[in-house]
Amino acid sequence: MFTSSSTTGVTCSASPATDERSIVVGSLLLRGMLVGIVAGLLAFGFARIFGEPPLESAIGFEHHHAHATGAPHQHEEELVSRTTQAGLGLLTGVVVYGAAAGGLFALAFAFVYGRVGRLGPRATAALLALAVFVAVILVPALKYPANPPAVGDPETIGYRTALFFGMVAISMAALVIAVMLGRRLAGSMNVWNAGLLAGAVFVAIVAAAQYVLPEIDEIPEHFSAGVLWRFRLASLGLQVVLWATLGLLFGAVTARSVRLRR
Repeated sequence: MFTSSSTTGVTCSASPATDERSIVVGSLLLRGMLVGIVAGLLAFGFARIFGEPPLESAIGFEHHHAHATGAPHQHEEELVSRTTQAGLGLLTGVVVYGAAAGGLFALAFAFVYGRVGRLGPRATAALLALAVFVAVILVPALKYPANPPAVGDPETIGYRTALFFGMVAISMAALVIAVMLGRRLAGSMNVWNAGLLAGAVFVAIVAAAQYVLPEIDEIPEHFSAGVLWRFRLASLGLQVVLWATLGLLFGAVTARSVRLRR
């Protein structure tokens, strides 16, 4: 009985700490989702201004091409109008994406905070957002950039999607390897040199993967290079706005929360 009573006491004494950590992580998760909604709203504004014009041009090219080639079903009624797609549909999609990204970002922040040197909340959030943007957005986009309507063969969409997510997985794995290597080297050499070597390893792995993975070139003849370039820049810019807002705003509100707690 005494053993059982002692064990129960240990369990009860550990419970408040566990509950406190759960509350902290839950608070970070909520904060991340709210910041993600703000980031989504800003990204929506960017997409409306810079993304919609090249998208409309690409849709116009697609309709013109279908009419010229006599493609079937070209007069089918749209299930969702372009006005809804460019307005409420785009807003909903980007805000939901922002909230989900913000929640995942907050969980990642909770894991890495305090494990990457003596960085404060702002620096940790900014570096984490930069790392995620580079590994998950920028590197895959360099190999397989976003394409507007009328670009890409519908028959190969599954193949192209698999290649894209394969590039994302390789890039994320390279980032994890680089971070682990950098932390290990930091104990035996200058932190700056360790970071440079880790970065070089990341670039080497990514470059090798991009060299080995197959190229995809399905741009139709006579498609405007300017429209394609503007669409890809707008797609990348939307992600820049989203992740920059997440990194900077989340870091700011988290740093303020830490100061108030003290």
